[in-house]
Amino acid sequence: MRTKLATAGLAVLLGMGGLALAPAADATTAIATPRAAHATAPAFNASGTWQLVQSNSTTTTLNVTQDGSGTLFGTASYSDAVGTIENGSVDGSNISFTIGWSNGLRGRYVGSLGFDRRLSGTTFDLTHPTSQATWFTPRTF
Repeated sequence: MRTKLATAGLAVLLGMGGLALAPAADATTAIATPRAAHATAPAFNASGTWQLVQSNSTTTTLNVTQDGSGTLFGTASYSDAVGTIENGSVDGSNISFTIGWSNGLRGRYVGSLGFDRRLSGTTFDLTHPTSQATWFTPRTF
């Protein structure tokens, strides 16, 4: 038994050094295979109608659909503006999306799910990046 382990161990060491030495006939070897990279599964479902309360005194209402891979689709509204959710996704506990507004503005929203199961984050106008606000959701997810 000790000889078989020593032979297998020597084969591994020599194999790392560039020499090819076969292990003992009844020794077992493990072959390492690379793992495929993938996005983190969504930790929550953002589907439904919910509101974003922004620090700039704006409340935005969203009507969101989330598919199984975490992609977000839907509409948004505030005051007299309506918009469409673009490039939206949930990746693990993180959420991000852009809203293209009917008044020509385009807002980027990035946030995460907190321990209280509410979303919070930051937003900025893609046309005027200095126009920024924080936001949170009263609803839990």
